[in-house]
Amino acid sequence: MLNFFKSDRKVNSHDNNRIEIDMNRIPEHIAIIMDGNGRWAKAKNLPRAMGHKAGVETIRRVIKEGDKLGVKYMTFYAFSTENWKRPKEEVSALMKLLVQYLRQEIGELDANGVLINVLGDLSRLPRECIDEIKRAKERTKNNTGIVMNFALNYGGRDEIIRATKEVAAAVEKGEIAIDDIDGRTIEKYLYTANMPDPDIIIRPSGEQRLSNFLLWQCAYSEFWYSNINWPDFTEKDLRMAIYDFQNRDRRFGGIK
Repeated sequence: MLNFFKSDRKVNSHDNNRIEIDMNRIPEHIAIIMDGNGRWAKAKNLPRAMGHKAGVETIRRVIKEGDKLGVKYMTFYAFSTENWKRPKEEVSALMKLLVQYLRQEIGELDANGVLINVLGDLSRLPRECIDEIKRAKERTKNNTGIVMNFALNYGGRDEIIRATKEVAAAVEKGEIAIDDIDGRTIEKYLYTANMPDPDIIIRPSGEQRLSNFLLWQCAYSEFWYSNINWPDFTEKDLRMAIYDFQNRDRRFGGIK
């Protein structure tokens, strides 16, 4: 079951005070649907590509803050399987921004122990993107700090279909018995294998849907949304989301 929060910084009672969060109860995994880049650009009479560029700057701030707070995993929904429907110029700009981000930031990310990982089917991405991703993953593979997941050409339904096919293939080979298949079996074949499910999913821009994001993994995630567009999302907004998360009563279907 998803639990929903709503935040609007304009009316936030904590806005004029430092948000006090419990450092002993920091969510282990935070996932973010980076929404509102286009609306941010439109409001400023700028091309959509400028909104995406501003959104990249937000990633830089948020991953630093998450690392400082002790978050272990942060997953950024960067490009969905449905985003190919967007104009070619916008898709091309997004791919170029990805390459630029990795080239510019990989030195600092690596120096700070960040491990780069990607969720999704990379085969459809431009060769330049694939090569840059491979270099970033190889360079950071032994790092032990925060895991930075980029969901690229990612779709929750596609992920589940892919995992199901791999389980079926394992059954055909006699590696798995049908009666032994359970949730843990499926999880081994997901892109997030060996990672904890997201404790909280953050979506700015005012939209209140998952958009095919981590459908299996979000079964008991808390969901926090805000009217702030992603380029305007700050470290304080991340803290506010964590503060709200810490004030939820998470029962996972049981009774306390």
